[in-house]
Amino acid sequence: MREIILAILLGVVAGIIDVVPMIKQKLDKYSISSAFIQWVILGVIINSSNVFGLEGWLNGLVVAVLLSLPIVLLVIKNDRKSVPIILTMSAVLGSLIGLMGQILGI
Repeated sequence: MREIILAILLGVVAGIIDVVPMIKQKLDKYSISSAFIQWVILGVIINSSNVFGLEGWLNGLVVAVLLSLPIVLLVIKNDRKSVPIILTMSAVLGSLIGLMGQILGI
């Protein structure tokens, strides 16, 4: 139970980091909510799986980027310049979630 709570908390922190710039840009509440929920779920998925047998940070990077691809496909149609930002945030935050999960022993 401790591991799940810590994984959710890591996802919440990553979600807050991701949505603060979105709030400042006054993006719609659906985009902001979607991004936040994605990170909460990614916190659990990254720390519950290691499909590739990678170090924590690298596993987090790979999982987060792969799971951001459907969002990228939706966004690319209307806002191409957001794609590198989404992928970069996914790589950085995913890596941090994986690293912190490894450090915390999740």
